[in-house]
Amino acid sequence: MAEKIGFVSLGCPKNQVDAERMLAQLTAAGMEIVDHLTDPADAVIVNTCCFIDAAKQESIDAVLEAADLKAEGSVRKIIVVGCMAQKYRDEILETLPEADVVVGISAVADIVSVVRGEESAPDEEPAAPNAAPEALPLTGARLLTTPSHWAYLKIADGCSNRCAYCSIPSIRGDFRSVPLEDALAEAQSLVDGGVRELILIAQDTTSYGLDLYGELRLPELLTALCKIEDLRWIRVLYCYPDRVTPELLAVMASEPKILHYIDMPLQHINDSVLAAMHRRGTATQIRQTLADIRAALPDVVLRTTFITGLPGEDESAFEELHNFIKEQQFERLGVFAYSPQEGTPAADMPDQVDAEIAGARLDILMRAQNDIARERAEAFIGRTLEVICEDYDGYTDTNIGRCYADAPEIDGLVYFPGQAEDGQFYQVKILGVSEDGYDLVGTMNN
Repeated sequence: MAEKIGFVSLGCPKNQVDAERMLAQLTAAGMEIVDHLTDPADAVIVNTCCFIDAAKQESIDAVLEAADLKAEGSVRKIIVVGCMAQKYRDEILETLPEADVVVGISAVADIVSVVRGEESAPDEEPAAPNAAPEALPLTGARLLTTPSHWAYLKIADGCSNRCAYCSIPSIRGDFRSVPLEDALAEAQSLVDGGVRELILIAQDTTSYGLDLYGELRLPELLTALCKIEDLRWIRVLYCYPDRVTPELLAVMASEPKILHYIDMPLQHINDSVLAAMHRRGTATQIRQTLADIRAALPDVVLRTTFITGLPGEDESAFEELHNFIKEQQFERLGVFAYSPQEGTPAADMPDQVDAEIAGARLDILMRAQNDIARERAEAFIGRTLEVICEDYDGYTDTNIGRCYADAPEIDGLVYFPGQAEDGQFYQVKILGVSEDGYDLVGTMNN
């Protein structure tokens, strides 16, 4: 009888790709992935995240849920993998004794051995020691957890930027690019399997190739991806502002398959806070980059994120950020309240900002952005957009899709009536916006 495996994956799309590689190994080994965590299972794997405190708590809660099932007898073994396991292995073993095996991101290399206990002697060692993060494979078969028509393409892992608030380099190691030929081969395989939208991800996509080739190769990779027949959309996430080059913008402007959408976390605009964050660049340089992007791609949709409450962020620095957001009118924007991460320089900085103040500042920025988002959405009214259909709501007889302005799972949606098929593209004229101002409503062009 096939071994039954429950699987929970948390965190970012990079972690999701790791999960897909593990799922492919498990199914290739003849194991059965159960549909629901509550189904009886020989093992439950929890692929954890610990980027911020909320993500850490979500991971802990998932392990505790599995522990309850183990106590009831429906789960035999709990395996904790991923970023939280990489960073906090000893703490997990001490505080969550229900976890039978705790391994970090290196588990992706051979999760089958981990499940079957081949990585250690279970009676003597309750968890396998963590390998270096560089043991994480950058390529390999995947069992997609996204709809069949879109997928993430992870073009690098790790990070060498060393931002003061971020623990990613200590968890995932230095930046490592997927070789160009391997990235293209994976992209071709995904498209051959029915994927029509590829979403490029890494900790910093714009640094792609620097470690392998000594130069930035994202423009070259994008150009090569555009040659893949049947690939319709290419979307780029997680750009770093000082590496959005004229060459990159020229490729994005000239290649129809590359969506005019840039996700570029800026984190702040005050020069003192940027310096404390160990971010490269200044407010002046950031503004110039934004101007260059909008000049090259007049219809671009810009998504960014900011952090409130970093140690030393005073009222003046916060007001500068507040005014910057109102000035720039970003189409998409998210805000995080700073929370100290163990082992990062920012955790030991003086002038720590009270968590309630950081949270209040977050609320102020998001209230401002709500008004901006509605205005930016209303600017689409009257335009006809290419929309990929994602789902159908039978109660309202409405299709649910996305246009170039909408990355899946984080941005808005487009609602339109008519007969449409999931994964197919339609021309939709935008007639209005939703009540909350984030989604578009339209009708199909005949």
